[in-house]
This record gives sequence, C-alpha cells and structure tokens, in this order.
Amino acid sequence: MAKAESEQSSVRPVVLLGCGRLGSAIAEGWLATEALDPAELIILTPSEKPVAEAARKLGAWINPPLEALADARVLVVAVKPAMWRAAVAPLIELLPADAVIVSVMAGVPGAALTEAFGGRPVVRVMPTTAVAQGRGVAALSSTSAVALKAGRALFAAMATVVDLDDEARMNAATAVAGSGPAFVYAFVQAMAAAGEAQGLDPVAAEALARGALRSAGSGADTGRPLADLVSQIAAPGGTTQAGLDAMAASVSAPATAAITAAAARAAELSGH
Repeated sequence: MAKAESEQSSVRPVVLLGCGRLGSAIAEGWLATEALDPAELIILTPSEKPVAEAARKLGAWINPPLEALADARVLVVAVKPAMWRAAVAPLIELLPADAVIVSVMAGVPGAALTEAFGGRPVVRVMPTTAVAQGRGVAALSSTSAVALKAGRALFAAMATVVDLDDEARMNAATAVAGSGPAFVYAFVQAMAAAGEAQGLDPVAAEALARGALRSAGSGADTGRPLADLVSQIAAPGGTTQAGLDAMAASVSAPATAAITAAAARAAELSGH
C-alpha cells in the first residue's frame, strides 16, 4: 500500500462515486483497457464490490479519507439518480475548483449538476455496460470543451464515443444505446423460441440464436453501413430475403415503440 500511496500522491486522481452495475462496468473497462492507471483511481463505494477489490490490488484507493479528493481532476458520478444529491453533498466542498464532473446517470440534467457543483465543468456520458469488455458505446453531451475532452479521454479506449450537439438528444441516445442491447437480446430470445417452434431443441435453438448475435456483432464492428450488411447476407429469392419480407411490415413498429417508450421514460426521470 505504501507504493500505491506514493504513486497516488504524484498524480491528480479520477474519483469514481458509486460501484453498482454501471460503475463496476466502467471500472472493469478502465482496468481491462489500461485506459486509467489504477494508481490514479479512487473508488467510493458503500459496500464491497469485486471490481473495487481487484482495483485495490493494482494500486487504487478504495474509500480513503475524503481529503484525498482535494486534488481530484475528475469525479465520475455513477450513483442512482434518485440519490445523487445526498451522495455528492459531502464531496462538493472538497473538490478543487477545476475538477470536471462526469455524470453517467440517466435523467439528471447537466444544468442541475452544474448548479450543485458550483459551476464546475460538467459532461453527461451515457455508456453501455459493454465498456467492461472494452466494446461499449458512449454518448457525450456538454457545453464545456474541457469537460468533453475529459469525458472522451476516460471512455474512448473502451467505447465508441458519440458526441451529441444538444443535451435534449441524450434521452434518445439513452434509448438507442443504453436500452437498445436489451431490445436486441429480447429479439434474439424470440428467435430462439421460434427455432424451438420449428423443431429445434431448446439448447440448440439458444446456441444458434446466440451465434447469430455474435455474427451480427462482428459485422457491426466493420463499420460498414447497416443496409450493406443486410444485403450481404440476403440473396434475392433466398431464405434470408423470405424472412426479411415477412418482417418488413412489422419490425419497424416494435422498434419504434420501444425506443419511443424508453426515451419518454428518460425524459420523465429528468423532469422534461
């Protein structure tokens, strides 16, 4: 620990407040991609978390005296939106005036954060939990160039970073990227069930559906237009085209409904 303390004192640390599902994924991503030196990391968590213990072994500080925040360069707020004001209250006066506030909370407006943190630069980031494997996506929104730079630096190594020019679009980004993976999983689950209905046993149906998801993910990673990826597989008159024709009248409606509902809920949470 003496070595970790020595290293910690020579850098301005990044503070992660909250180590729930998303906070843990972010910490895992930093460790996996080496985007952040563990010696630069402080994790504040009210309960023991496996990733916090893993980070501690690599030199991070877990729940040190709050005076350790006096030289923090970034505070990442990853607590539940309903409790954020109470969670940050003890920290505000301890942070340096130039500390950047990075919020990964859905539904908490940047203006509310800026006011609460005394005008410190704020960037909202909506990452997916796949940042844990270095394969996430993160939407960023801020009126501060300094905050945007800090947000990109923390997430670019473990996510595709998308800058939004208007915070009002964060709700839509939350629906598409944040909630979207669950919608895709639900569709894959339905595919497996449909495979069972065609005579596959449950284990085989799920394995094949999961394999299709991995194959689709590999194509998405190429960056090619989605329409090209579809046409690459769908030969005219073939089985894939027959399936696409069957879906054409119905696939857009549930996708639109899911994204619209998720975006509306995000707006409700933010009070807009």
